[in-house]
Amino acid sequence: MKAAPIFEFHDHRWWIIYDQEERRVIDSNVYVMESKGQALILDPGGFEIFPQVFAALMEILPPSSLRAAFVSHQDPDIASSLPLWNACNAQIQWHMPRLWEGFIRHYGALDAPLHGIPDEGGDLVIGGRRLEFIPAHYLHSSANFHLYDPAAKVFFSGDVGAALLGPGHGAYVDRRDPSGKAFAEHIAHAEYFHRRWMPSNAAKKDWIERVRKLDIDYLCPQHGAIYSGANVGRFLDWFEALDVGSALSI
Repeated sequence: MKAAPIFEFHDHRWWIIYDQEERRVIDSNVYVMESKGQALILDPGGFEIFPQVFAALMEILPPSSLRAAFVSHQDPDIASSLPLWNACNAQIQWHMPRLWEGFIRHYGALDAPLHGIPDEGGDLVIGGRRLEFIPAHYLHSSANFHLYDPAAKVFFSGDVGAALLGPGHGAYVDRRDPSGKAFAEHIAHAEYFHRRWMPSNAAKKDWIERVRKLDIDYLCPQHGAIYSGANVGRFLDWFEALDVGSALSI
């Protein structure tokens, strides 16, 4: 895996760690935010890709700078590495939906400091930066959160926006194409995922209404490439029009 910058202003930075080398498990993105020497890791990945993520992280900051981790929901591709991170740095404070605390402890590290996020969301301060937990319940997990950095205008969207891309993909949906052709080619790799993994049109509508109120320059999903600039609006329009919960028709 490799790290690429997303945002930087003075001592406030965001990175994506992406394009894993292990092809037997689903490709996953890991994000890192740093402010004033304190760092947060978002959906830190599964057990199998931990060595790759850790090596990429060491290229951008010391693991000892990690103060917190955010786990958007309970899936193994984002949370099963918890005991390995805890073994490396037992000071990491783990933030996750309150509903999933007892389930996530099944991954190990029973004594790790877990902090349950209430259903309505809340705030987290890292290095003086206030970050917001945005409810995204049922997209696709029954207790699920996204995270918004209003200063950087970065929105971590978990599985919303995910695309299943082949090896060697870039960090971004092409931002240099004003016609939207690059977006159309990319979103073809996202359609099945969203129709099948997002079970509720009502939940989708609630999320769209929340997110359209935010000022977002970078919409960062857990799989695939980042939407930025005009592609953020293109994605929201596409997702709003998409009928989800397709397995119900089988």
